[in-house]
Amino acid sequence: MKSYIAALLVALSLVACASSNKTDTSKSPTQDNAKQAQADANSAQVAAAEQAQLLQQLRKDSVYFDYKKSAVKSEFGEVIKKQAEFIRAHKNDTVTLEGNCDERGSDKYNLALGSRRADAVSRQLQLLGVPKAQIKLVSYGKEKPRSACHDESCWKDNRRVDFNHKLNQ
Repeated sequence: MKSYIAALLVALSLVACASSNKTDTSKSPTQDNAKQAQADANSAQVAAAEQAQLLQQLRKDSVYFDYKKSAVKSEFGEVIKKQAEFIRAHKNDTVTLEGNCDERGSDKYNLALGSRRADAVSRQLQLLGVPKAQIKLVSYGKEKPRSACHDESCWKDNRRVDFNHKLNQ
């Protein structure tokens, strides 16, 4: 009798310790995968839209210069810092710094001044950790004015460096 009770206790112990793995048959793995894929696609679309909006804002940035000067003014430090952060985060992309001048001066002088302005912004970006390989320089001199009138209010808009990002995703 004792052996019968002992065997019964062992059997009850084993039954009590057994795990109860119940599977939910209401959802198939294919449905879960499809939902996850849709969530991933939606997330990627949101990220792409946010990046496109940021890129559009960055392309509107310009660094402006005083007459006949190529020194970057301290007031444009935040603009350059924001640009540097974006460029560093996108290591496969490049930015072309486009130097511009107002209409005064010869073509040769303005091309050289536009080049010095683009180079000045490039040096600032490099100081903030942007690799030189990601930066291209071009000078348009007075060939691409933003404003077409012929007074100081327009000339100050034309003395600038613009940021032209190229994404190589």
